[in-house]
Amino acid sequence: MRRLPLAGFAALSVLCAGARAQTAADDRDLALYRQWLPAHGTEVTAFEAFLVQQKVAEVVPTYQLLRSASMWRECNASPFQVPPTAEWPLARDLLLLLQQLRHDGVLGPFAVVSAYRDEALNRCAHGSRHSSHMRFAVDIVPLGPTDDQKLCGFWRAQGQAWAMGLSRYPSGRIHVDRVGWRSWGEDYTSRTSYCNQLAQKRP
Repeated sequence: MRRLPLAGFAALSVLCAGARAQTAADDRDLALYRQWLPAHGTEVTAFEAFLVQQKVAEVVPTYQLLRSASMWRECNASPFQVPPTAEWPLARDLLLLLQQLRHDGVLGPFAVVSAYRDEALNRCAHGSRHSSHMRFAVDIVPLGPTDDQKLCGFWRAQGQAWAMGLSRYPSGRIHVDRVGWRSWGEDYTSRTSYCNQLAQKRP
């Protein structure tokens, strides 16, 4: 198995420390979720029942899976959003992928910090015009070291079969979706994809 150089591990440690700080600073916790829930109980119950039926309810805590954009306050939007029923199968498919990534040891512990967002919130949060978050996608923050080579290796070897979209942003967040096999970076093109950049650096 290819190993990162020591400098890469050091940089990765700093990145993960920053990511953990992001998670700790996120106030969309269980307490806020419980305040939000009574007005949305019917749709949340239906969504959770679907996930139970599809045997993916234990992959990600519901309150994390319903987190909208991190800029929800600035955008005067809801901290949590239930995706439209038409997108529930896509949510199931994405959870199956996250489950596989865990099973294969590609991903360790993580928190979902952003999932579905409607068009208005996506626009306010500076998402791309065709952002997969408007269907269903997740941005995750690793809660421990993440092997970029292993994650990108999975994307290269199996991503097409999973219709897996993958990106890592400068903040350390990892975007995962299932709306098409591709990888991109901060300018939304493959040129800045960290997976493609890693591949170019390999001897």
